[in-house]
Amino acid sequence: MKLKELESCLQQVDTFEEPKILLEQYPTSPHIAACMLYTIHNTFDDIEGKLVADLGCGCGVLSIGAAMLDAGMCVGFDVDHDALEIFRRNAEEFDIFNVDLVQCDLCRLQEEKYAKKFDTIIMNPPFGTKHNQGVDMKFLRVALTMANTAVYSLHKTSTRQHIQKKAE
Repeated sequence: MKLKELESCLQQVDTFEEPKILLEQYPTSPHIAACMLYTIHNTFDDIEGKLVADLGCGCGVLSIGAAMLDAGMCVGFDVDHDALEIFRRNAEEFDIFNVDLVQCDLCRLQEEKYAKKFDTIIMNPPFGTKHNQGVDMKFLRVALTMANTAVYSLHKTSTRQHIQKKAE
């Protein structure tokens, strides 16, 4: 699938009607999602046929994109039931069946249960700007525990050095 085709498809993914600000529900733009997934797929070969987890999946744009790029299975994790309902409708709309959903609070997840269970983790975590400072690092810690191969995560550029230091 070409990058423009993927982006065009992702523009059809429904997003939040009323985002919950405290959960930092800002949708990943179709352009950013497509560029991220296309690079992961074509440069690193970490999507096709892989077991992929999307942490803080929201309405599912990253998961749906990964599914379109032939992920073996993509599992979306989110705390918000409403977001997962939108995700479920989006998957049905696109006739995507290689996705599953888990409703849970990733900050309270028993990480050992999912340790090294996923080939690839993709995520656009909350940045921790709404009374939940450090939540992005909690997501990253969970992701590093769950991933067997790779973690791809979107963060504010101002936190790049801090995140690289913690990830090492």
